[in-house]
Amino acid sequence: MVGEYPAVAGAGGGYVWDEVLEYRVWCHPKDGGDDFYYAYATYEEALDKAELLRDAEENLAKVEDPLALILQREHINEPSAGEYEHVTTERNTEWPPEFLSRPRRTERTIPDFLSPNAPPNRLDILRGSA
Repeated sequence: MVGEYPAVAGAGGGYVWDEVLEYRVWCHPKDGGDDFYYAYATYEEALDKAELLRDAEENLAKVEDPLALILQREHINEPSAGEYEHVTTERNTEWPPEFLSRPRRTERTIPDFLSPNAPPNRLDILRGSA
């Protein structure tokens, strides 16, 4: 379904991810036209396209680094610093690809993160180091 997802995606990180749906290269026309993106199945393809567009002789748009469109079946909301909520509403959101270095969400990730017995640095759970 690469290229078939709506352009509008959720805002905010949500800390966890379930699937990468596609990688997007956003372009912002210098003449003020509508923003648009190219969608790819892999980060490498998206990065190649971004570099190609930046190197084009007549670059008519500002080209962003690739973003990952991810599916979050569940995620963690942080309405204020240190206050966390378990959200079970599915959503798509865009992330910088480096966020994908965190392990995928498992059945235990969010319950362990919210547990009163969580380590002092809860982010260790998300990093897979707790």
